[in-house]
Amino acid sequence: MFKGLGNIANMMRQAQEMSGRMQAIAEQLKTKRATGSSGGGMIQAEVNGLGELLRVTIDPLLMERQDREMIEDLIPAAVNQAQQRAKEMHADAMKSLTEGMDLPGLGGLGEMLAKLSGGEGSDGRDQ
Repeated sequence: MFKGLGNIANMMRQAQEMSGRMQAIAEQLKTKRATGSSGGGMIQAEVNGLGELLRVTIDPLLMERQDREMIEDLIPAAVNQAQQRAKEMHADAMKSLTEGMDLPGLGGLGEMLAKLSGGEGSDGRDQ
């Protein structure tokens, strides 16, 4: 009976550690950058590691063409590419979160976290 209490205490300690590590990872991801482009580089998007859009750059030549429809098509493509790269950064960071942690009874937690964050084992579909 008391052995079970020790396991619970250990799990609580690990949960607190994981919470602190998750906050640190989120802060690190805010400082990282991922880029995407479309239209042969005429549109470039920059996001942080959390996928938040920071900047969109449009080549002046594209603006001179005044092709609004093309610009409207190219911007989401560049942003999506940048966000996909940020999602991969996030998945890698989440994998590192559970490395070396002994999580009894929670086998596969790392795999589950990777799936939730779009890493290995994910079916690749957006949620």
